[in-house]
Amino acid sequence: MLENMALGFATAFTATNLFYCFLGVFLGTFIGVLPGLGSLAAISMLLPLTFYLEPTTALIMLGGIYYGGEYGGSIASILLNLPGTPSHAVTCLDGNPLAKQGRAGVALFITAIASFVGGTVGIVALMGFGPAIARIGLSFGPGDYFALMLLGLVAAVTVGGGSVIKGLIMVVLGLLLGTDGTDVTSGEFRYTFDFLELRDGVSLVAMAMGLFGVA
Repeated sequence: MLENMALGFATAFTATNLFYCFLGVFLGTFIGVLPGLGSLAAISMLLPLTFYLEPTTALIMLGGIYYGGEYGGSIASILLNLPGTPSHAVTCLDGNPLAKQGRAGVALFITAIASFVGGTVGIVALMGFGPAIARIGLSFGPGDYFALMLLGLVAAVTVGGGSVIKGLIMVVLGLLLGTDGTDVTSGEFRYTFDFLELRDGVSLVAMAMGLFGVA
């Protein structure tokens, strides 16, 4: 693994690749600031820019766009109390109160450091444990997926703190909202109530942004 890491650093730390990495982070952050647009949307919109680049340079730029979008989503969470993506909803809980106290710069600085450290540790962990985790994931069956989803629901009820009844109500409400839309197996409409807008289901991003904005 160390040899592969050395080769990767030697490739990434060239002037051209560093420039496109910086460009990707800048563009990703700019798009990630917009509420409702996350890293995937940023990559989708900026993907044509990589068509004329070398494959390695293009991947580095796309990686920069992804990480820039992840950080940019926290800016809207801190300043506007509107999470850029559902993953930034937690940032609203601590970041926005700091912004209301006039310490928005401190919150943004802490978020930037946390994003850098988390991304660096995550990449190293992925290089070390990625192959083993992939083999475990490929061996999962229907029962394993059901148990994993059940664990997530139970954790959402118990780990959230406060009243367990309130957590259970929120989980049930989320499951009910998740049943709206078109069934992926049969193609039938479920609980759309003749509204065309509900045929695509309830958007998690829009729902999270709206609820945190109201709260």
